[in-house]
Amino acid sequence: MFVQTQADELISALQYVKENLSGKVEELAAHIVKAFQNGHKVILMGNGGSASDAQHLAAEFVGRFKKERPSLPALALNTNSSTLTAIGNDYSYDVVFSRQIDGFAQKGDVVIGISTSGNSKNVYLALALAKQKGCFTAAFLGKDGGTIKDICDLPLVVAVNNTPHVQACHIFMGHCMCDLVDQAY
Repeated sequence: MFVQTQADELISALQYVKENLSGKVEELAAHIVKAFQNGHKVILMGNGGSASDAQHLAAEFVGRFKKERPSLPALALNTNSSTLTAIGNDYSYDVVFSRQIDGFAQKGDVVIGISTSGNSKNVYLALALAKQKGCFTAAFLGKDGGTIKDICDLPLVVAVNNTPHVQACHIFMGHCMCDLVDQAY
């Protein structure tokens, strides 16, 4: 019964995405296509499982998703352990992403933060700086969207409290986003 109950809860979460976030996923994909067409890049970030999702989605753009197309410029800020540990040690873990945004982000880029709680300070600070730099900012969030929902251009809040279901919905939305971008090529 446990697995059946979990499946029912996940189906409910996906239904929420279908009814409330479909248009936002399509809007985000359109911003990404425009950024790529104008010579810009996508930058993603997250902590823990969200870090894995950021890395996974960046790889879908650089490699390929479903079809052969040119490599698209995307990077996940959580993948370079030397950079993360140097910034964390020399400054603070709170700025491990914003310091990289300072170095990598340019006006016209799309910056995507992923946080199941919506309250990851390092993601918040990076998105705030990216917005100041003229980037389009979006966030895959969970629960009530936390503090991050208020500072990004496009919050995609999966309004459920079960973190694994939020994460499953985030990767589903990310895959839909990648598929929509593929369709533009």
